Amino acid sequence: MTIDFSQAREKMVEQQIRPWDVLDLRVLNVLARLPREAFLPEAYRALAYADLEIPLPGGQKMMKPVIEGRMLQALDLQPGEDVLEIGTGSGFASACLAALAREVVSLEIDPALSAQARTQLDATGLGTNVRLETADAFHWQSDRRFDAICVTGAAANLPLQFLEWLRPGGRLFIVRGHEPAMEAVLVHADAAGPRIQSLFETDLAYLKGAAPTPQFQF
Repeated sequence: MTIDFSQAREKMVEQQIRPWDVLDLRVLNVLARLPREAFLPEAYRALAYADLEIPLPGGQKMMKPVIEGRMLQALDLQPGEDVLEIGTGSGFASACLAALAREVVSLEIDPALSAQARTQLDATGLGTNVRLETADAFHWQSDRRFDAICVTGAAANLPLQFLEWLRPGGRLFIVRGHEPAMEAVLVHADAAGPRIQSLFETDLAYLKGAAPTPQFQF
């Protein structure tokens, strides 16, 4: 059976993303235009526009479309802005960020996943302003500062070192907390210090190194 991906994309936007209060037209246009299926392993392409997480190599997962939509809307990226993405994954979110901003630097801890994302970004022509680095974000060092940071995996606690990469007035999207009730937040780098805006409840796989410390039971 041949799938009409453009029709599936349209249905995803109208039946999943809009009803979950994603109303930013720039975000909706990007999600209606970019080929999500091109970033997935062949075995999962039929599920590209379903309302579920999709397995990726290395035990990682692609976020649900609705989470991607809310994340992109919350960041409110402008065409002249620079973005740091922590967790490249499939590369699809990188492509979405790149369509909305000036440049994206994306960190991925898994070399094979990073290489695959590079291949897909180049094959779709969506990676011209995306720079991928194979790195563990918890040990990455850079003097560069960004207008926005997008963390595509959860953390038990807010990693304060990530905030050091924000320019004044910048913002960071992250999902924090403990399974199964986590909270997506937008952290604003205000002059008076970080200001945390609660967005919605969700559940997301942890970044490597960001899961809660196991508690011993006596």
